[in-house]
Amino acid sequence: MKILITGCHGLLGQRLVKFAPAGCTVVATDIHEDHQFTPADIYRSCDLTQRDAVKNLIDRVEPDHIINAAAFTNVDAAEDQRDLCWLVNVIAMENLVQAARRVHAGIYHLSTDYIFDGQNGPYRENDTPNPVGFYGQSKLAAEQVLKGSPLNFTIARTMVLYGYSANQRPDFVNWLIGKLRNGDPVHIVTDQIGNTTFSDDLARALWHLVRTSYHGVVHLAGREIISRFDFAGKVAKIFNLDSSLIKPISTACFRQRAARPLNSGLVVDKAVYTLGLELSDAEGGLRKYKALLESETP
Repeated sequence: MKILITGCHGLLGQRLVKFAPAGCTVVATDIHEDHQFTPADIYRSCDLTQRDAVKNLIDRVEPDHIINAAAFTNVDAAEDQRDLCWLVNVIAMENLVQAARRVHAGIYHLSTDYIFDGQNGPYRENDTPNPVGFYGQSKLAAEQVLKGSPLNFTIARTMVLYGYSANQRPDFVNWLIGKLRNGDPVHIVTDQIGNTTFSDDLARALWHLVRTSYHGVVHLAGREIISRFDFAGKVAKIFNLDSSLIKPISTACFRQRAARPLNSGLVVDKAVYTLGLELSDAEGGLRKYKALLESETP
C-alpha cells in the first residue's frame, strides 16, 4: 500500500510516520518547506487549503489511502480566527476529497468529541452532534464533507491527545509536567470530563484500521472517562510530582474563550470489543508515556 499522511509535523502525524507498517510506502506532507522531523526522502510540502497544490500532490503520489491528521486545533483561537479555522478544517477536506476521487483513494480522517455539546456524554458513534463552539462546528462540517463523498472513508474521533513529539508542542500532559517541575501552582477544571488519549495508542489503532480496510465511524480514545482534575492527579503521581500544586477550579471561573463540551467523553466499546484495538486507561497510558520518555529512542 501507498499511504499519504497529512499533518506529519504534528503530534499524531509524527507517530503515524514512526509506526508505519513494514511493506507500506509512506509519503508525508505538511505546510512547511523544511522537512523538519520527517525523513527528507518521504516528505512533500503542501498547503492543503490550496486546491491545485493538493491535486498536484495526490496526482504525483497516487496513494491508496490518505490519513488526514492535519487540523486547526486551537479551540480558543478558532473563535477569533474563523476564516483560517474553516480553511484548514473544511476547505482542506474538500480539496482532499476532490483530489482523492481522481486516484480512487480512501480517506482516514481524525475528528473530535467537540462535535458534541457535552450535555449527555459519553457519546457513541451514532449519537447526534451539536457543537457548542466554532472549532467543533468546523470539525463537524469536515465530517459532513467526507460523508457526502463517494469515497471509502473512516472517521476516527478522539480527544485530549498527549504524547511524545520531536518538537514537544504543548499538550495537556506536557504542559502540566513542565509547570509542576517548576513548582508552579496550576488550576485544573473539575467539571470537564472525558477520555485522555496516548498518541502512540491512537497511531497504532489507526494503522490497524488501514491494514484491515475498516470503513465507517469509530471512537478512538483512552478507555477511561475521567475529569481533567483527576487526570492531573494521576500525572503528578506517575511522574513523581507535587500534586498539592494542583488546585481545583470550575470551567465557569476559568473563563476560557470558547465554550467546552463539559460532560463529554467517547464510548470506545466498538473499537475495543468489535475491532479488537488496544486502548489504555488513564493510568496505563501515562505509564506507557513515562516509559517512552525514559527509553533511548522515543
